[in-house]
Amino acid sequence: MPMTSSAARAAAAATVTAVLLAVAGCSDEGNGDGDRPKDLASQQLEWRPCPAPSEAEGGGPAPSPLPGGTKWQCSFMDVPLDWAKPDGETIELALIRAPARDPENRIGSLVYNFGGPGASGVYALPALASEYEALRDRYDLVSFDPRGVGRSVPVECLDDREMDELAAGDPTPDDSAEEKSFQRGIEDFTDGCEENSGEELPHVGTLNAARDLDLMRQVLGDDKLHYFGISYGTELGGVYAHLYPKNIGRAVFDAVVDPTQGTVQSALGQVRGFQLALGNFAEDCLDRGDACRLPGSSVAEIEDWVIRLLDRLDKKPVPGIGERMLTEGQAANGIIHTLYSKEYWKLLEQGLDEADGGNGALLLAFSDAQSGRSENGTYSNIQAAGTAIGCVDAKARYTLEQAKAMVPEFRKASPVFGEYLAWGQASCSEWPVAGTWDHPDVSAPGAPPIVVVGNTGDPATPYEGTKAMARALGKGVAVQVTYEGEGHGSYSSSPCVQKAVNGYLLNGRVPSDGTVCK
Repeated sequence: MPMTSSAARAAAAATVTAVLLAVAGCSDEGNGDGDRPKDLASQQLEWRPCPAPSEAEGGGPAPSPLPGGTKWQCSFMDVPLDWAKPDGETIELALIRAPARDPENRIGSLVYNFGGPGASGVYALPALASEYEALRDRYDLVSFDPRGVGRSVPVECLDDREMDELAAGDPTPDDSAEEKSFQRGIEDFTDGCEENSGEELPHVGTLNAARDLDLMRQVLGDDKLHYFGISYGTELGGVYAHLYPKNIGRAVFDAVVDPTQGTVQSALGQVRGFQLALGNFAEDCLDRGDACRLPGSSVAEIEDWVIRLLDRLDKKPVPGIGERMLTEGQAANGIIHTLYSKEYWKLLEQGLDEADGGNGALLLAFSDAQSGRSENGTYSNIQAAGTAIGCVDAKARYTLEQAKAMVPEFRKASPVFGEYLAWGQASCSEWPVAGTWDHPDVSAPGAPPIVVVGNTGDPATPYEGTKAMARALGKGVAVQVTYEGEGHGSYSSSPCVQKAVNGYLLNGRVPSDGTVCK
């Protein structure tokens, strides 16, 4: 499963979690009674002002008005719980939108999925809206909580106290006792999901989310789905294009997931990506000479020092925030979070240096942000939803012993992060619902041009995935744009990419295939 991404900004240890997570949410608990209307495609959405988000979405204040005073609007849309029984029980999906600035030249809705899987689009769109403001000239900007996420019948597994215990656990067992503890953690998490959300678990996967998207297109009144997918959102978009190639309008995939890989190869690609990003971070630190706070005169020496720091934290955690300690796993999680964006690098340097001196607050705050833990100790459901979606998507069910056998290969791919993701291959071992595919089919013959954007330094969705998606979509569909940069995604980092993407989405100008931005 692709790792989740975050898109806020961090500043200091005392406030970083609040800054990272203080984004907006949607409406109340909905107004439907679960009875299916005669025709779901003809349902009328009731758009209302958006109050504060639910805890499952991430908490925080209600979204602030957009430039010019435009207020965010939220609604709920009915979809079948089980698309195999379209006349049966329905559930509600939470939606959010910002109306287009120029109604007379409005193209339609531009629907966003920001990734995860498990990320709340209702939560993310207002937080990131300034980056996409130019597109609001001719589109209603729309996002949603996919089924199982946020306020859309959220998957629930463990309470906040249990999540804290899980987060503090050892993700890299060293002996049989730790292996048993690791296995119990998987079992307890899975049991909690089944107990609290058993009815929904079979229906939360990407295939059903793609079907929801097509119903959303119709309910929004659009003949074609105009779509902007980021990270996991590119996989969802690819599955939609496969199912409904004639219904695609103008679509952009940024930070592209490789749709041709199974879970192991995907995870290996990610650990190589994060290892590459850590090396680039270390090189940047060295380039600053004496200003670099980390020990070592080469990239390899800094990486070895990070490994030794994590080993020390495995044996003896250091004080973090309040009564909470920074453990090995949380430190690695915090490092991973900061590698999503180059603008975090100085804070990563600070966090590593402070942890080495016995203060784990900053790395723990980054780990909290990665895990969806707010400053007040509540968790969003991003981990529960991400696991549920990933496990219902992927057929693979690796046991703990099989995961253990993968450790050498993963460690070779990344001496720093490999072991964590190797053991993580057992996360679906006890899942009560069978998986759907070895990898998704995204072939979309007959679809219009889809712009796929890859970043050569992307740690979470390595650049090779962009090429693989382009091939898998089929001849004449993908138009590839490359950004030679750092961080997860390209649109928000590169004016050149923005120009190419905006020209396509706003004016229908298809970029030249093979466009390179630096």
